[in-house]
Order: sequence, then structure tokens, then C-alpha cells
Amino acid sequence: MKKAILATKIGMTQIFAEDGTLIPVTVLQAGPCVVTQIKTIENDGYEAVQVGFVDKKDRIINKDASGKKEIIHVHGVGKAMQGHFKKAGVSSKRYVREFKFENAAEYALAQEIKADIFAEGDKIDATAISKGKGFQGAIKRLGQHRGPMAHGSKFHRHQGSNGACSSPSRVFKGKGMPGHMGAKQTTVRNLEVVRVDADKNLLLVKGAVPGPKKALVTIKETTKAEA
Repeated sequence: MKKAILATKIGMTQIFAEDGTLIPVTVLQAGPCVVTQIKTIENDGYEAVQVGFVDKKDRIINKDASGKKEIIHVHGVGKAMQGHFKKAGVSSKRYVREFKFENAAEYALAQEIKADIFAEGDKIDATAISKGKGFQGAIKRLGQHRGPMAHGSKFHRHQGSNGACSSPSRVFKGKGMPGHMGAKQTTVRNLEVVRVDADKNLLLVKGAVPGPKKALVTIKETTKAEA
């Protein structure tokens, strides 16, 4: 992976291409992110770049690992956040994520990563926590069929058979049932970057991106490009 950035979802709109085609796009505030740590094989056993995104007030960030406030946990190791950011020479950040860049050694502490690392036509994968829908029935949650809606029917939107009676005399694991819907990490692959506004750090991505407005979105170059 060579390109990745953290972004927040602003919302959806539509733009026109040069040939007059209407394109629905999702607007993302991509960065600027700052490098907060460089992982090396010598120190950590692998190469990666840790980045921070969105400023956060120092007074609500933990000073030492003995405190009860928020602590960064990277691979099971607790690190006091204020000291972590101070060592990198950057202001405190709300979000901290790690990317395994192929050229991780080329990055430096406090270096900014902006939206212009992507260009028009790039294919990306967008990952975010999907919108929560609460408890939903099997029809909405899983697309199962409903029963007859006529007056004489006693079966409308209830779930149908869950399995045979005498054999196997149980419901198989994984059977689709009513339950909590949404609020899960979701990745949409092979989205196209339609436009990049380097001055405002905006990415316009064709189609829908998971999550509600203001959601944190991780943008990476796609891992499964279409042929």
C-alpha cells in the first residue's frame, strides 16, 4: 500500500462531468493528517506509519499511563497520549491510525499527509462504521420474503420456517434472524476519485461511502482493482 488517509464524511451531492454526465459523489474532508510515529523493523518488527487526525484539547488527554483518561493502545502497549504527541512534535489528535506503507522509511515525524496524495481517476477502498438501524426484522435486515398480505392470512411479515422438525431437531448456527442491524465496520471497494480539491483537502468520490455525516472514514488505495 502506498496511499492512505483519514477523512470525515461531509455528505453527498452531485456534479457534472465534462461530457454533461451527472455523477453522484460523496464529499470527504481528507486530512490533513500528521505522522505521529514511524514503526521500524528494528524497534517494532515491522514497518508502518502512524498518523493522527483532527485536533483535540490537551486538557482532556492523559498525561501519564497511570491516569484514568484516554490512553493509546497500539498492539497491547499503553502509551500516555500527551507524551506520545509531544515526542512527535505535533499537537494532540483525536484519531490515531496506522498504515503499512511500502515506503514507510521515507516519512518523517510531524510530516503532513494531505488529500493531494490521491488524484482524479484513482480507485480507493473506503472503510467506516455503517449507520445503525437498531433492531430490525428479517425482511429489512436480510431481505427475506413476506407472507400473503390478504385479509385471511395469519402470516404477513413474520419470519418463516427456521428448520426441519424431527431432523435435525435444531436451528443451524448462522441462521438469519431478526436482530441488530448496522453499526458495523463496512468497506466499499473500487470507488473512483472524481475530483480532488488540494486547497481545501476535499475528495469527491463517486457513489456512496459507508457511515453517517461526520463519520471517520479510512481511505486506502484499492487492494482488488477491477480488471
